[in-house]
Amino acid sequence: MGPLLCAFALTRQDQLRPPGQPFRRSDRHRMLHQEVIPEDPTFRFHHATYDYLTSTAPQFVDITDDVVEVVRQSDVLNGVATVFSRHTTAAIKINESEPELLKDMARFLEEVAPVDREYCHNDFTIRTVNMTEDECPNAHSHCQHLILSASESVPIVDGRMMLGRWQRVFLVELDRAKARQVLVQVLGV
Repeated sequence: MGPLLCAFALTRQDQLRPPGQPFRRSDRHRMLHQEVIPEDPTFRFHHATYDYLTSTAPQFVDITDDVVEVVRQSDVLNGVATVFSRHTTAAIKINESEPELLKDMARFLEEVAPVDREYCHNDFTIRTVNMTEDECPNAHSHCQHLILSASESVPIVDGRMMLGRWQRVFLVELDRAKARQVLVQVLGV
């Protein structure tokens, strides 16, 4: 078996083609990039866990430099970096690091799920599951997390994360000042 030819922006017909049949060029799609991957590339796996201490909520903590460092240490030239929050009240998002925009995004989150709204999760007289001695009313932060996510993935090409000009990776604190853990996992060749 020879080297594998990777091609992007294929049509659905191309994806479903019978084995041995050539790819068809579609007028609606064009080949953006192709790369020959050696038959036996050395697959690499690297990960690191970072601890952060947040100070308020909502808070956008720029962790891009830490993620870039993990990618650098991994020696992966082509692959993907996944950044994952190990919490249900702290998210990972890619966005712009502009101070006024960060204020707007914080206000948006507070409007979507305000702290002072009535939530069943916060009623400790009826809630019986996942309770701890230091439990705090934080349903708003879980609801805000619904529109964010626990992880983001960023392609790595030629050893560099393919973030856009203004894109930064954020840990988004939604609950209160807390110790948080973020896992960065890099896979590729």
